[in-house]
Amino acid sequence: MRNHKSTTAITLSFVVMLLTNCTGTRPDNLGIRTGKLLDCPKTPNCINSFSDPSDKEHFRNPEPYKKPTSEAMGILKQRILSFPRTKIIKEENNYLYVEFTSLLMRYVDDVEFYFDEKSKLLHFRSASRLGKSDLGVNRKRIETLLKEIEI
Repeated sequence: MRNHKSTTAITLSFVVMLLTNCTGTRPDNLGIRTGKLLDCPKTPNCINSFSDPSDKEHFRNPEPYKKPTSEAMGILKQRILSFPRTKIIKEENNYLYVEFTSLLMRYVDDVEFYFDEKSKLLHFRSASRLGKSDLGVNRKRIETLLKEIEI
């Protein structure tokens, strides 16, 4: 018969293992390629301003911006960093790659922003690393990030 300490240690180990296994592996194929961000997978846990507009599951219009790119990016970064469990992974002149981590299961979403300086449009891609459905989390996050932002 196990004692209470042993049972607690096993349970805690299981919970830690479960939480750390939900992060997935950071993709190595993200970024701007031929003026675009990577396409969404077929799963519904992704939103992308480069998706076909008839693809209601994945598409959302890019956001126009009026300020100089560096200033617009600074405003967006402030908004991003106001979210909990957020980490900027890569930052370039017109590109941001950010990881958002969920509170309980520690699922990681990879989110990219591309300031297209020719068209003055902010493009984005937000995708879950694991699973099939995200219950609309990626779309809601983009909507919240871009709502009433003056860039």
